[in-house]
Amino acid sequence: MRALEVFATLIFFVFLGMANNSFADQGQSREVIVGIQDAFIPGGFDIYSDTYVIASGIFPNGCYRWSHADINNVDQFTHEIRSIATVQSGMCIMALIPFNKEIKLGKFNAGEHTIRFVNGDGTYFEKMMMVEQ
Repeated sequence: MRALEVFATLIFFVFLGMANNSFADQGQSREVIVGIQDAFIPGGFDIYSDTYVIASGIFPNGCYRWSHADINNVDQFTHEIRSIATVQSGMCIMALIPFNKEIKLGKFNAGEHTIRFVNGDGTYFEKMMMVEQ
């Protein structure tokens, strides 16, 4: 009987140590580029409008949270968008989490603009935005 108590106590402390390590890791986070699966480009923008797009995608699990979008104006009519998420380490819900975010681009000159949505692996897709005079 004494051996069983010692064994149970030993198992308890092993699991307690594992739990403390997993809770300690939960405070660490890092930023990653997440893929955008689709984007909605509204119409009706003119040179006085603040332009924006609505990007949608899927986070791979519950540890991902939207952070921000990096916007690179390649030239006057070409713009690259990278969506950035913060990933929290630790235990997460293992389910796909959809997201929709409005990304503000600012004022553009009149003309046809190419909006390039860049994924973490360097692949991208493009949508066109028309800005009227």
